[in-house]
Amino acid sequence: MGLSGPRWGVVGTANIARGQFLPALRAAGGTATAVAGRDQARTQQWAAEHGIDRAITGYQALIEDSAVDALYVALPNSLHAQWTIEALRAGKPVLCEKPLCGSLAATERVLAVARETGTLLWEAFVFPFNEQMDRIRSLVADGAIGELREVQSDFHFAIGRPDNIRMSADLEGGALRDVGCYPVRLAQEFFGAHETAWAARVIGGQPGQHAEGVDVETWGSLGYSGQRRLLLSCGMRRSRDTFSRLLGTGGQIRAGNVFHPEAGDYVELVPASGEQVIFRAASVEPPFTAALRHINAVLSGEEEPRLLALETSLITARALHDLAAA
Repeated sequence: MGLSGPRWGVVGTANIARGQFLPALRAAGGTATAVAGRDQARTQQWAAEHGIDRAITGYQALIEDSAVDALYVALPNSLHAQWTIEALRAGKPVLCEKPLCGSLAATERVLAVARETGTLLWEAFVFPFNEQMDRIRSLVADGAIGELREVQSDFHFAIGRPDNIRMSADLEGGALRDVGCYPVRLAQEFFGAHETAWAARVIGGQPGQHAEGVDVETWGSLGYSGQRRLLLSCGMRRSRDTFSRLLGTGGQIRAGNVFHPEAGDYVELVPASGEQVIFRAASVEPPFTAALRHINAVLSGEEEPRLLALETSLITARALHDLAAA
């Protein structure tokens, strides 16, 4: 462990590592000491551009590096299982990008290794750690909207480039895996494991191209005990939309962007009777920050781990599997 806390290694040079993980790690007081990629020149350039001291060629070399305490896996979905398992077997705590794996079977394999090794593993759904989510949980728990009966949640954005990895069936892309997983994980916070699943989808891509067979839009529903439900919509071909509503017997909660809140995003309480109340975040920090602050504290022995993949990821994976098969 470094003098200033855990020393992180970044497995892969994905945009999310640059745009989300690194700014949040710095805001949380952490250090990224090395990055690994397949191409030496590109990895060196990426490290230099983003203030990382060492560029390592090959993911295994980074996993085995004794100067790295924890790993952030920012690879395409199809590579999550292989490299997360390698890291876990090496005893390196892992924050793996969501979804933990592209399939239920691979998720089960990874979780079995996490259980066997005892190595800490988190799936990078960071919104359950953030202030806005804390506010929503508190409102629901306090009965501000009565009994929560339904979650409605959308996550859409537009992809401009056909070679985007999210459009690759080979890399286990698609709208449901990439962003539909967020509404699924949101409903899971309140309803637990689902009982029924229904979905429809639009398949995109050109014949003979990687995108063939990828869902570019999916919409559907998960049913839970007590006749509660999630209604979800996700896709990669319309303007950005991350709106969610939680509807209860005594009102509703609206959230402009609970998944990655930014300045101007809000949580709004709309009771069946009485005045509406809008809650804005007291401070806006990079979305990964609260999660990384917690993980760093766990690795430094200052906190007990919360929301480990062993506790949450199988429920999510089963829901995604059933929606994709519906």
